Amino acid sequence: MKIAMLISGGVDSSVALALLKEQGHDVTAFYLKIWLEDELSYLGNCPWEDDLEFVRKVCEQFAVPLEVVSMQQAYWSKVVAYTIAEVQAGRTPNPDVLCNQHVKFGAFYDYISDEYDYVATGHYAQVEHGTEFSILKKAPDLVKDQTYFLCQLSQQQLRRVLFPIGHLEKHEVRQLAQTFNLPNKERKDSQGICFLGKFKFADFLRAHLGDKPGDFIEFESGKVVGSHQGFWYYTIGQRQGIGLSGGPWYVVAKDTTKNVVFISKQYQNAAESKSGVVVNSMNIISQEISLASQLHVKYRHGADIHPVTITRDGDAWVITLQQESKQGIATGQFAVLYDGSQCVGGGIIDKAF
Repeated sequence: MKIAMLISGGVDSSVALALLKEQGHDVTAFYLKIWLEDELSYLGNCPWEDDLEFVRKVCEQFAVPLEVVSMQQAYWSKVVAYTIAEVQAGRTPNPDVLCNQHVKFGAFYDYISDEYDYVATGHYAQVEHGTEFSILKKAPDLVKDQTYFLCQLSQQQLRRVLFPIGHLEKHEVRQLAQTFNLPNKERKDSQGICFLGKFKFADFLRAHLGDKPGDFIEFESGKVVGSHQGFWYYTIGQRQGIGLSGGPWYVVAKDTTKNVVFISKQYQNAAESKSGVVVNSMNIISQEISLASQLHVKYRHGADIHPVTITRDGDAWVITLQQESKQGIATGQFAVLYDGSQCVGGGIIDKAF
């Protein structure tokens, strides 16, 4: 098969490329350049330069042609601008979900047109291509599973996808990197938002939104216990970065109109725990699902998953937890539905209740 391999310079996509070559496929590697030099020059040197050096070494090792493709314009308009607007409105967006939907499996598809049979990535996810539908399924490594970030893919997008390492656990991928003697075999996993690389999200927000001093208020007592530099630096459930003594403190609510961040020493704060969410636009990846099925929901990437009951109110999906209520659910996040190991789809949380 003729395969377009999206490679990042990390271990996962490099092992995926090596496996495809080992299987005898006709592989071309593509590095998507999304780093915004002009807009983010204040943060320092471009992190993609290190990535691209590793990409070139891996491609040379396996004699795979490499093409560097600029996706900066698409990334800015579809991902970065949206992220800034959502944060400024007090919500918690997920740029990586949008990047997959609009850039890796959107603008890049437009770029390569029909020249390739499949597009492969280093995601920890599995896809089963049937005669009628392609089904997105969780990886066996439930901690690394990345189906959450793929919840907005359409059936048309998923039909062209391959995940060469999706059936493996992380330690197995690391072992394969050693076996293949990859130049990046010791490289650590990347963390954080893809377009920022090693730089902090707070620094990015500061450059675009500035600082706006406001109060930290203890949720239970209503007392001012400290000051912050802007509500947009904080998200519901956050613990790190509050910077106050006497903690640990957790962000439990925000008043964006008054620029107030409410914090508590109790993560499971009963008054701010949520028993469900409303999603007004739900993307269903494969076929329509039965609301009578035993479905589960994820509110964030990771192994944490909860059984739910779902009802429809017009276009709105009302997703109610069957067990205890949860803290840390924020509007703007994605609620992603699962039927067993299958990722059914997901949508942006418009309201938590």
